[in-house]
Amino acid sequence: MISLALASLLAVPSAQPAPHGDAANGIQVADVVVSQSIIIRVPARRSQRYRPAGEPPAAPAFKEHKGPKCIDAATIGGAAVTAPNSVDFIVKGGKRMRAVLEDECPALDYYSGFYFRAPADGKLCADRDSIHTRSGGECQIDKFRALTPIDPGR
Repeated sequence: MISLALASLLAVPSAQPAPHGDAANGIQVADVVVSQSIIIRVPARRSQRYRPAGEPPAAPAFKEHKGPKCIDAATIGGAAVTAPNSVDFIVKGGKRMRAVLEDECPALDYYSGFYFRAPADGKLCADRDSIHTRSGGECQIDKFRALTPIDPGR
């Protein structure tokens, strides 16, 4: 994808890069800088009136363990708001990571969910990055916790 974008940038005739190189031999070299911004949007859960009739299934229980300082944003497949101060990310392989927020973030599950902007390194890190609510709020990520499911039969 990036190579396609790079090729299209180089093919634009109106772009005038600063030439340098060996002009006597007809060789001209140009510098091209490509930057990227990743925004991941997470929709809010549907309200109770859209749920089918009957008893909803029990939410799975998880045990928290020490988590990593950062998670790779490209591995995030989904998210769920589990409490006013935490968000569970479902990552590749079916694993879950809980982002514990510094304070409660009450607007997380309203409007159209939340989003975060992954920095240039492509990682979402505790004590550095924030989750942004659609209403304009910002919630700092305090730490990540690795989650393992608790067997209900135990």
